[in-house]
Amino acid sequence: MKYAIVECGGKQYKAVEGSTIDVDLLAEEPGKELSLEQVLLLVDGETISVGTPVVNKANVKATIVEHVQGPKLVVFKYRPKKRIRVKTGHRQQYTRLMIETISVE
Repeated sequence: MKYAIVECGGKQYKAVEGSTIDVDLLAEEPGKELSLEQVLLLVDGETISVGTPVVNKANVKATIVEHVQGPKLVVFKYRPKKRIRVKTGHRQQYTRLMIETISVE
């Protein structure tokens, strides 16, 4: 199985060819192709390449599928005996990427 650990937006994700990953919101339109050069680890069958800090000439091609929202989180702040009850919610914005190819030039 061929996969890579890539860095996008300061976070690390496992990218497998043909699968999708959700990364933090990117300011690009759906359908646009991206190139992720920050490859930290590359596994191709029995061959493992570990970067110091990145693998040289490694590249992951991805396509933006859509912009999605994460699950709803409920934040409830409560202070007993003080009549303070604050209920708010949050839904994080994500960009779904389809991993096309993982290559080493």
